[in-house]
Amino acid sequence: MIPPGSTDPQKIPEWEVREGFTAYPDALAEMEARVAAIRAGTAPEAVWLVEHPPTYTAGTSAKPEELIEHRFPHYAAGRGGQWTYHGPGQRTAYVMLDLTRAHGPVKPRDVRAYVQALEEWMIRALDRFNIRGERREGRVGIWVVKPGGGEFKIGAIGVRVTRWVSWHGIALNVEPDLSHFGGIVPCGIAEHGVTSLHDLGVLATMEEADAALMAAWGEVFGG
Repeated sequence: MIPPGSTDPQKIPEWEVREGFTAYPDALAEMEARVAAIRAGTAPEAVWLVEHPPTYTAGTSAKPEELIEHRFPHYAAGRGGQWTYHGPGQRTAYVMLDLTRAHGPVKPRDVRAYVQALEEWMIRALDRFNIRGERREGRVGIWVVKPGGGEFKIGAIGVRVTRWVSWHGIALNVEPDLSHFGGIVPCGIAEHGVTSLHDLGVLATMEEADAALMAAWGEVFGG
């Protein structure tokens, strides 16, 4: 699949939208195999758009006590970050890029710039729904300020880089059951809540969210 508006198919990753729910252990195994193939030069870069069944995942900085309730299966993810929830109504995008080369303005071997580009990607996708996504110093991910006040997380980021190939990626809340986040301390931040497009009154479909992500990709990563 090629995102709309792309001008050079050779400069963009292979996109795949998965139907149904993908079990988290299966996603990990498939990503690991794809990353090895990209590094070996036998497969192109890829972006996979998936939904998971209700799942908690632990990044390398996750604290055991921040898994508050064993409500759903939980797995060690191997990515950076802390506890994250994945589930129906949330679009998880797994991004596998060869970071030894530039991707638009993202310079080679610059992991910080890559993470900032993932943030910008979500910000630009949200802008298509007239939602102002914002960064916060010291808090990875994308945040929104509700009209009544308070900051709420709408998009999470967790990455891993193996021999300069990225994997894992972002999770954008479209219409998940927000109560499911209550079993963890999301990303180790207890003082702020989580939100979604639907919670903000934007009744977008998953297909519309995918279209926004695809449209914003080239603006951030080139192609």
